[in-house]
Amino acid sequence: MVEEGKVLLEDEVLRDGLQMESRLFSFAEKVKIFHLLKEAKVPRIQMGSFVHPKLVPQMADTDALIRQLINTSGVLLTGLILNGQGLERALACGLSHVSMSVSASDTHSRKNANRSAEEALAAMTVLISQAKRAELKVRAGIQCAFGCVYEGKVGEERVLAVAEVLAAAGADEVNLADTAGLGHPRQVRFLVRRVRQELPRVELSLHLHDTRGLGLANMFVGYEEGVRIFDVCAGGLGGCPFVKGAAGNVPAEDAGHMFGAMGVETGVDLGKLSKVVEELEFLLGRSLPGRMALVLRAEGLGA
Repeated sequence: MVEEGKVLLEDEVLRDGLQMESRLFSFAEKVKIFHLLKEAKVPRIQMGSFVHPKLVPQMADTDALIRQLINTSGVLLTGLILNGQGLERALACGLSHVSMSVSASDTHSRKNANRSAEEALAAMTVLISQAKRAELKVRAGIQCAFGCVYEGKVGEERVLAVAEVLAAAGADEVNLADTAGLGHPRQVRFLVRRVRQELPRVELSLHLHDTRGLGLANMFVGYEEGVRIFDVCAGGLGGCPFVKGAAGNVPAEDAGHMFGAMGVETGVDLGKLSKVVEELEFLLGRSLPGRMALVLRAEGLGA
């Protein structure tokens, strides 16, 4: 549980942030990005996903990256697993925390996981049970919780039913993901409120894509409704390969500023976080959509 008066930001640059980039990042570049995030005091970092490198070449060195950095103090490392083989790899790397996810949209599930939503959910409950038997902390996500570009609206009852199955399987945290960036503040308020009412003992987190510019607004509403764990991505990198036009996550530096301005503690050093953004922009050769890194540089407080 997150301490009173605080929020936990999980940065996903090394997984969600890089998976859409055609420029392959070297092992040394990823290590440098990790240490910059650690210096910025980011408390939880998703290091990558355990997928076949032919499917996502950017994730080819996830195992080696985690093995080298797993004993770094002051930060929790986590990784995304998709199946039993991924779980075995995560255990071999020494992870104590893993993430996994399933789509609430059948069409998106078939495109993303090559199986129906029901089949994917059944497989995921088995995977959660296996991970818990291995004494891992499990974050179980629901993709397209706020809508699907293929099917449109995804009903609250459907999302709630999936969340209940995940919680019953043993998930320590349920993550609602706005994969398509379709969610709006009123929708986020109602769905988060409903899930928290029905599953009061399960930690709830949000993964919000900023495709339509509502990421921070949705994050604020989620906070008002009691969510205390949020996924972010330095610079606003990220996206979903199966959603056309999907933008990245809420920029870590923008989220950190919003909560800090509200008097809510994140523990993150915004000035040092801007150095992560500067490094990413240098490596990618383009500006990133986050706002606060630019502001901090103009004020002489960033990199």
